[in-house]
Amino acid sequence: MGLGLKLPTIYNVHLVAIIATLGGALFGFDISSMSAIVVTDQYLSYFNNPHGVIQGAIGSALAAGSVIGSAIAGPLSDKIGRRDSIFFACFFWLIGTSVQVACKNYGQLIAGRVLNGFTVGITSSQVPVYLAEIAKAEKRGSLVIIQQLAIEFGILIMYFIGYGCASIEGPASFRTAWGIQFIPCFFLMLGLPFLPRSPRWLAKVGRDQEAIAVLANIQADGNVDDPRVVAEWEEIVTVMNAEREAGKGWRKFVKNGMWKRTMAGMTVQAWQQLAGANVIVYYLTYIAQMAGLQGNVAMVTSGIQYAVFIIFTGVMWLFIDKTGRRTLLVYGALGMAFCHFVVGGVMGAHHDNVPEGVGGNANIVISVHKGAPANTVILFSYLLIVVYALTLAPVCWIYAAEVWSLGTRATGMSMAAMSNWVFNFALGMFTPPAFVNITWKLFIIFGVLCVTAAVWFWVFYPETCGKTLEEIEILFGDEGPKPWKTKKGESRLTAEIEAVKARKTVEHEIEVHEHEKV
Repeated sequence: MGLGLKLPTIYNVHLVAIIATLGGALFGFDISSMSAIVVTDQYLSYFNNPHGVIQGAIGSALAAGSVIGSAIAGPLSDKIGRRDSIFFACFFWLIGTSVQVACKNYGQLIAGRVLNGFTVGITSSQVPVYLAEIAKAEKRGSLVIIQQLAIEFGILIMYFIGYGCASIEGPASFRTAWGIQFIPCFFLMLGLPFLPRSPRWLAKVGRDQEAIAVLANIQADGNVDDPRVVAEWEEIVTVMNAEREAGKGWRKFVKNGMWKRTMAGMTVQAWQQLAGANVIVYYLTYIAQMAGLQGNVAMVTSGIQYAVFIIFTGVMWLFIDKTGRRTLLVYGALGMAFCHFVVGGVMGAHHDNVPEGVGGNANIVISVHKGAPANTVILFSYLLIVVYALTLAPVCWIYAAEVWSLGTRATGMSMAAMSNWVFNFALGMFTPPAFVNITWKLFIIFGVLCVTAAVWFWVFYPETCGKTLEEIEILFGDEGPKPWKTKKGESRLTAEIEAVKARKTVEHEIEVHEHEKV
């Protein structure tokens, strides 16, 4: 990492992915460090029962920092590399976590979460880029989805740590929980120096021999003459040369049809937030209390959703590269819309107003009738998480990492992540006041947004599953097919590998013939 030390390098892509996606675990830890804490007496007492805009600011502070982090992530990654930009971001996590552990008021808590968010802004945009650039086309989705699994494991682990710490008296309760956030960062910083640099980034900065060596080690056990390595390297060089002619600066994000890819990368991330699943992920403890669950029952009920999240994302890990991205996005959005409409409809038809707040919590001002209505709300909240875990949660990150060209990928993915975090921040500020002011209507709004998202996905997003990153160039080009006419697979790389094999056979026969003549 710039210290002159020669460390052994890991080339097993799944092990590389597990280490790199500890950056996702940081994101997960920070999410549920608040989810399990916000309903505890220790937190409410110490921070004077924050609600409405103040609780919105605390919750969305992570997203505010992530907007800044994702904004600089692209140029930083292009300058020092994908791997090293992730390492750089970790220092801000250490500082932010220290501020949270030592905070004396909600202003300092917000500052610490903003610093943590800066780290998450970089890691959430550059880890998918890094994984997409080292993966084989047919395995890219299963690698990038490990990032989503890492986020979810981080959420689950930290939630139950927070739940356990809730039994500690006084401020030590939340300080202990927040202090544990140092652990995943330590292991990420420990593992990063052993990972290879992205071969596509190495090619971009002119380090061709290193790029070929890394590509060969990842794809063919170090054989630089392997037809797959030769074919993929030739494709990288061809695309890179074309991009150098496409112009510099911000023009390259709109010129020669690039506006389609910029729109797709940024909007798919915006729709992930506007689909409203994070209302459940962040605030199921509130929904559980609306449904009449209190104390440990409410906490455990909320925690179970994170286990459900992991199980179904794990299921999708097995099938992500066998199922089209478009299919999962369209049907996932429609499934989520149905769940939102059910939750909102049942809440609207079967509730009592509680102006003083359920259980004294000023953020929860309605109580759903017990029995079938309350059970339906909890059931469809879980079902919404199941649909989200199978579809938009992993696929939006995968799709956003796939659509960019080599010359725009790092900055483009940081723009996509920034879009995600801008809407995350806006919804973080909007949701707590919305629970107070429009209550059940919040879910109807998200249902309508999900239906709109499904239409958008079908009209504008071509299928990228099974294509090389270079082939995706064609899909978004002026001569490319209509999005709804694209299919998964059908990669050119297989044909190009065969062409390389045939070329090598001919070259070998010529050499033999020349040798015989001599």
